Amino acid sequence: MTFPTLILVPGLMCNETSWGPILPALSQQAHCQVVSHGDADSLVQMAQQILDAAPAQFDLAGHSMGGRVALEVVRLAPERVRRLALLGTGFKPKEPGTEGEKEAQGRQALLDVAQSQGIRAMALAWVQNMVAPSRLQDAALIEAIVQMFEHKSADIFQRQIKALLTRPDATEVLRQVRVPTLVMAGEFDAWAPPQQHQDIADLMPNPPPLQVVSGAGHMMMMEKPEAVARLFLDWLR
Repeated sequence: MTFPTLILVPGLMCNETSWGPILPALSQQAHCQVVSHGDADSLVQMAQQILDAAPAQFDLAGHSMGGRVALEVVRLAPERVRRLALLGTGFKPKEPGTEGEKEAQGRQALLDVAQSQGIRAMALAWVQNMVAPSRLQDAALIEAIVQMFEHKSADIFQRQIKALLTRPDATEVLRQVRVPTLVMAGEFDAWAPPQQHQDIADLMPNPPPLQVVSGAGHMMMMEKPEAVARLFLDWLR
């Protein structure tokens, strides 16, 4: 039996650690590859890197910034993507005016901490909004996320922030998606709430049911791996 290739795209400052808890389950149904964004500073560049290294056809899953990258892959080469999964992500560009400026300032504040106090200090502050409130006392989970961030440099953080602030509008991409799609949100995701994912699903010609992971925040794959893996396996089948 030949397994399909499943390309897993991590989010901002994330790596294979973010997908790690669900990889044993996924590997029973697919040949999994977790990509690295390297030094890329635009979502389109990240998407092109994936396409350059990928087989002719593949399944694609993106989390957070990785979901936006996945949509750029679909924009560039829709015929190559067999299935699509979007987790904890968004599709709109940076807002104009005051709202957009507020986002840019918030991201710059985190970058300032990373550059002046180190990645660990930035991650410890940032992680407060990345998991469900009930998991903030889970020392092992918090440390795993912080250590994952510590594998990246402040320079990479700066490049990935630039990529997010210059992100394209993916509305029209979603309107063209006709492959089996999984849209998943953490119940307590403060970054990308469930309603944002309902908006994503509603843009598709055949809107998939929104899957809300109970008790999870933004890092749903690390917080609730069994529930996330179950949804993935249904999608892969």
